Amino acid sequence: MRTNSTMTAGMEPETTSKVRAVPAPTVLPHIEAPQRVAPADARELSKLFLARLESVEEGTPEYQYVRNTLIEMNLSLVRYVARRFSSRRESMEDVLQVGTIGLIKAIDRYDPSRDVEFTTLAVPYIQGEIKRFFRDTTWSVRVPRRLQELRIDLARAREQLEGEGGHEPSVAELADHLDMPESEVAEGLVACNGYDSDSIDRPIQAGGGGKQQTGLVADLIGAEDPALGLAEDIQALKPHLARLDDRDRTLLQLRFGAEMTQAEIGEELGLSQMHVSRLLTRACTTLREGLLAEG
Repeated sequence: MRTNSTMTAGMEPETTSKVRAVPAPTVLPHIEAPQRVAPADARELSKLFLARLESVEEGTPEYQYVRNTLIEMNLSLVRYVARRFSSRRESMEDVLQVGTIGLIKAIDRYDPSRDVEFTTLAVPYIQGEIKRFFRDTTWSVRVPRRLQELRIDLARAREQLEGEGGHEPSVAELADHLDMPESEVAEGLVACNGYDSDSIDRPIQAGGGGKQQTGLVADLIGAEDPALGLAEDIQALKPHLARLDDRDRTLLQLRFGAEMTQAEIGEELGLSQMHVSRLLTRACTTLREGLLAEG
């Protein structure tokens, strides 16, 4: 009779094949409402789910269940980080959505073999996405990133220098404090004006309590005055009028100053209407050619 093992004296049978034990896969609990899991329980459950996510084939239903459950269980992390930005003007719903993107990135990039707490990776990812959102959307005028970061440095420097000296720091003082060229500081100060904007239809409040409305911001914005153009034309016309003879200047004065008709001018000066018309045409042509020659 043949067997799959060989016998030797004083020795146990030696098998020709070796069997290696394979650990059974971890059975994950089914969580009905992942968002209602307490943060302490979510931390422990996340360890199991993250380890399982590493071994599950991407795209399978189990992979989707594990990944989606991880996202929902850790939304409390997003709310925790988002509360730090609650003083901003942006909608908290938008901030939470952006923070969730950071959470998803942290889940996809987490490596269980490094033996690092998931929150240690997730919080910086969430915070980074929210800060990037504010950097890209809160400025009324889009400026380069270096100028956006310089605005923060300038605000801190101004606050510190005002506390020390009690006056508004100059560009030179800011440049010396930040150890950078004055031209760069000046550029940063100009860029700061693009951070916020205001509506020209905003009411202007006056009085001690600011309850009395005195007008709109638009009322303070100057408009083009047509009289300014007329004043410029008159100043440009003066030297050319001085070159005309007395009769031509008198004709122009009566026609355009006193607003008399050609017939009335002719009667006043003892000239025919046709003659007055020819004289006025010649005078106006002379003035027009002189102005065009200057232009």
